[in-house]
Amino acid sequence: MGLLPGTVRGQRVDLRHALCTATLADDADDAAVAAARYRCDAQAPTAGRDWLWLRLDPSGLTPLGPHWSLMVDQTRFDRIALLVADRTGLHRFDRAASELDGHWAPGGLLKFTVDPPGSDIRGLYLGFRRIDDLSLMRKVVAVPGTNMASDDVRWLLLMGVFAGTLLSALLYNVVIHTGRRHAFQRWYVLWVGVSFAYGLVWTNTAAFVVPGLVGPTAVRLDFVLVGLLIAAGNMFLFTVIEDGVLPRGFILAGRVLAVLGAVLGFVAAADQWLPAVLTDRLLNYVITITSILMAMTCIVAVRRGSRVIWFYMAGWSLAIIVFLARVARNLGFVRQHDVVDMATFAALAFEALILSLAIADRFRGIRQELYRAGQRREIDQAEAKALRQAAHTDFLTGLGNRAAFQEWTHDLIEADTSFSLFLIDVDYLKDVNDRLGHAGGDMLLRRVGSALSGALDSFPDVRIARIGGDEFAILCPCAPSDEAGLAEAMSALQGEAWHPTDPNGALSLSIGCARFPEDAGMPDLLYQNADLALYTAKRLGRARYTRYDSLQRSLRDLQLELTADAEEALQRGEFLLHLQPIVSLATLAVTGHEALLRWYHPRHGLMAPGRFAEVLVAERIGPRIQEHVLDLALRELCSEGERLGVVAVNFTAAQLVGPRAARQVLDRLAHHGVDPRRLCVEVTEGVMLDRAADSILANLRTLHDAGVCIALDDFGTGYASLVHLRRLPVDRLKIDGSFVAGLDQGDEGSIAIVRAIVGLGGGLGKVVVAEGIETEAQAEALRALGCDLGQGYLFGRPRPSRYLARDSVPATDAAPD
Repeated sequence: MGLLPGTVRGQRVDLRHALCTATLADDADDAAVAAARYRCDAQAPTAGRDWLWLRLDPSGLTPLGPHWSLMVDQTRFDRIALLVADRTGLHRFDRAASELDGHWAPGGLLKFTVDPPGSDIRGLYLGFRRIDDLSLMRKVVAVPGTNMASDDVRWLLLMGVFAGTLLSALLYNVVIHTGRRHAFQRWYVLWVGVSFAYGLVWTNTAAFVVPGLVGPTAVRLDFVLVGLLIAAGNMFLFTVIEDGVLPRGFILAGRVLAVLGAVLGFVAAADQWLPAVLTDRLLNYVITITSILMAMTCIVAVRRGSRVIWFYMAGWSLAIIVFLARVARNLGFVRQHDVVDMATFAALAFEALILSLAIADRFRGIRQELYRAGQRREIDQAEAKALRQAAHTDFLTGLGNRAAFQEWTHDLIEADTSFSLFLIDVDYLKDVNDRLGHAGGDMLLRRVGSALSGALDSFPDVRIARIGGDEFAILCPCAPSDEAGLAEAMSALQGEAWHPTDPNGALSLSIGCARFPEDAGMPDLLYQNADLALYTAKRLGRARYTRYDSLQRSLRDLQLELTADAEEALQRGEFLLHLQPIVSLATLAVTGHEALLRWYHPRHGLMAPGRFAEVLVAERIGPRIQEHVLDLALRELCSEGERLGVVAVNFTAAQLVGPRAARQVLDRLAHHGVDPRRLCVEVTEGVMLDRAADSILANLRTLHDAGVCIALDDFGTGYASLVHLRRLPVDRLKIDGSFVAGLDQGDEGSIAIVRAIVGLGGGLGKVVVAEGIETEAQAEALRALGCDLGQGYLFGRPRPSRYLARDSVPATDAAPD
């Protein structure tokens, strides 16, 4: 507060900016009030436990005639007093907060008439007992009586328009849509009602009906109404916007601010117990945050295509601007002006009108939604049968899907009907996808579906479903004799051409079968048994039919037992290496060995990989066993020196995938102190067909560049061997034993294949190794064809390294590979 002189504006004298204050005890008399030491600087008191007295500057009152009025902004206090010093002495007017009937004016002001003209005033003092804080009182003006009439008229006209508009909006929304009321309509009715009450109370218009509702009582009620106004306005916004438009976080924040605003309204009204300035500030801060959230909500709603938000923005834009101006005025950033207060209620009236239009538009939208919902319901009912059928149909083949298969199985078992379950797996589907793309794979699956349907036309009760990517299922409620006929009909499809231009396009189906209730009395167990039969068909070479028997279950249980034992076996060191020599066919000198895994099982004895490798590789323990094999081989190389020569270790795709796979192998070579040239990595063409072939190829090149020998195992059994030779850094080609076996039997086909492989290897500068040599005749034939190296029982069976002879070909009494 500074010592600015009073400002005269149209005979209105602003006394708020020339205040000096002092605090006095309750028993201070008039003379003490006039003689007190008033402070006019920034440290002047703004509140007091007893009386806070304001010394007003009377120098600007000269133009005012007798019977002028002092207009004071309403605030909270226990008593108010006005002390006037004129030529005749001191005159005091004193009232309690509950005794202000007749001392009010429209516009939220208290009015006190002063009889002496302004020129006679020598001193003017305004006192409050227990005022909440002077900073919350924003207007102290002196006006002549004639001007008061015009101010009253402006306020009363404004409030008449305000009340009429809000009552019309309220009545409209009470009668519209008289059925079940939506949440946004209820919040709007509450908001309009609170706005109406707030306008009448704040402006003192309510005093025409309730005379005592002025002064501190009206101020406290205003705080409560402002809090409810925030809550109702917030909730209306977040319920009137169309469902699904706003993020859940915005809706939650709006609800929190609504509750906070309502609570702070009551808190701010409790000035008898809580700090008035603090609670007032908190309420204004919540109003500001709410305005920011509303603005952000409007932006999001506009971007997401809300229609009703445009009405809301049209109604709230003006109100938000005015309320922000009030907040800025309340926080002391801008000066007090009646235009701000009048604009507030004009904006509320305008907003109530526009939001009524928003509600009407929202109801129009709801009616349209109900109409569309009715149309959708009719469409859903019309398509219900088709949708149910689609839910049980495989989209690719038109057969039943897994859901249909499960329903059919359940129905047959519930009816206690004997039936056979066939599981059919399409062999080599992955190869077809690799060669012809997924479109070719889909063509194969469609062809299998149509072929099965055609082959089973003579079995009317048979049901077919595609239950997986390459797996079909057939349910045959028939006698066991019909089961055999069904199997024959499917077997007749084997080898049938399915692709017009692909020479490799022949059907290959692995089929397994189990029967209810003979093989299993529960659907899950029946499926498992049929799957075991299917697995047996694939293990025996694919493209065949296999009937379930209990031996398959026993073998499967044994595999599960081995899988469970593998973890402890690895810890106990039961997995060991046997080494099989690789010799020069020309000199019979041992040039190296192949490392082959053996399992010394405590119950089953010595087991070759054929009994356990397939099941363990598919389990999580498999990669750890493969890493264990490499470690064992490197230890042998480290401990045996040069005696073992080059040791070949079979690698799987999992060991060669990843950016650091090759680096890890080289690090382990370095850890054991083994020259990389003494390790040979053997891979099959199946490894090259892995989905991570690019990563595998990159790692093989890294190993080859470091000196590690790379061998392509089972060469000649895959369809893309020549392609792999061109891409791979291969040092050795290993002829599969199936070709070697026919050399001493006069098999011209085997001789031609071996001759071609040897010639190809020699032409490309590769070392050719023949596997599975068991007779001298085979060895002689390979020498004649120019094969470099040989491996087989003729030269030695796999044995532990400690049993290998140092200067001769190893003995052959170990367990077979």
